[in-house]
Amino acid sequence: MARLATGRGEAVRKYVLFDHDGVLVDTEFWYFRSAERALAEAGFTLDKDQYLRDMARGEGSWAQAKAAGIDDGTLSRVREARNGYYQEYLRTEAIEIDGVEDTLAELSAYVRMAIGTTAKRADFDIIHEKRQIMQFMEFAIVREDYELAKPHPGPYLAGLKRFGAAREETLVVEDSARGLAAAVAARIDCAVVHNEFTKNSDFSPASYRIDSLSELKGILELS
Repeated sequence: MARLATGRGEAVRKYVLFDHDGVLVDTEFWYFRSAERALAEAGFTLDKDQYLRDMARGEGSWAQAKAAGIDDGTLSRVREARNGYYQEYLRTEAIEIDGVEDTLAELSAYVRMAIGTTAKRADFDIIHEKRQIMQFMEFAIVREDYELAKPHPGPYLAGLKRFGAAREETLVVEDSARGLAAAVAARIDCAVVHNEFTKNSDFSPASYRIDSLSELKGILELS
């Protein structure tokens, strides 16, 4: 059951803007694992809890390494290795989330849907080479499509503009503190879906907390 976290008034929602990683595909851990693996080869151990705190603030994967004094040349090589490992995992690991496509198919009869993500286009395209998620989406806004990444509101403001939607008509679905902060900054209600990797983050500003996307139908009050 969805848990209402704020006392906001009811509104008829016609649009849903989905985050991507951790919401539609289970990739959050593999992105971390790629950075962890690449940094380990450079002699640095990436702390998961600090990584999540850094990501929530928009500081990225390399904040710990930079603070430890790892130079830019080394980080450039680490970044290239991380990107390669991540794409390897995207092609070989099971990243599907049970029930996502069925839920999207059901919601598509009632609302218009799109994606607003920090994923790079190359990674996004690999993920969707053999999946059917995009058939339910009107568009996807990826990292190359806006200037400032989450927690800045850019991806979701771009989504509103592309839809021609009002904030009150729209719901954002996220799984991370960084993404929730972006939705809050855009002044759009946000439902945070459970993700095991990010579950200990601070989601107190969320309008809703849900265990799976199947609960969205109740939030959207669809018959």
